[in-house]
Amino acid sequence: QVQLVDSGGGLVQAGGSLRLSCAASGRTFSTHAVGWFRQAPGKEREFVAVIDWTGSIRNYADSVKGRFSISKDSAKNTVLLQMNSLKPEDTAVYYCTADRNRATVVGGKASIWGQGTQVTVSS
Repeated sequence: QVQLVDSGGGLVQAGGSLRLSCAASGRTFSTHAVGWFRQAPGKEREFVAVIDWTGSIRNYADSVKGRFSISKDSAKNTVLLQMNSLKPEDTAVYYCTADRNRATVVGGKASIWGQGTQVTVSS
């Protein structure tokens, strides 16, 4: 059973950068697609980015394309989300999630989730 621990959130000014990390314990990410979702206060959880188990396929929400980048470090069993040019509307709790099926991750239907990390972008 894969367990996820996400970290790296914090407070940053608009235009700044943060890097989130999702670390896996138990089984490795070598067989799983890994994604990031976010949930702002009063809003539904929304898809941000996903990387497939090979690390070669990446998809992003339109709202973060060109600013966020997802990558996988198989040696460290970690998936990173590099967030640049942050905007106040990026403020949310960010969650990583994993499943063998990338479509399941994108649809938010995976059963494995991290505990969330808060990202706050001030204007």
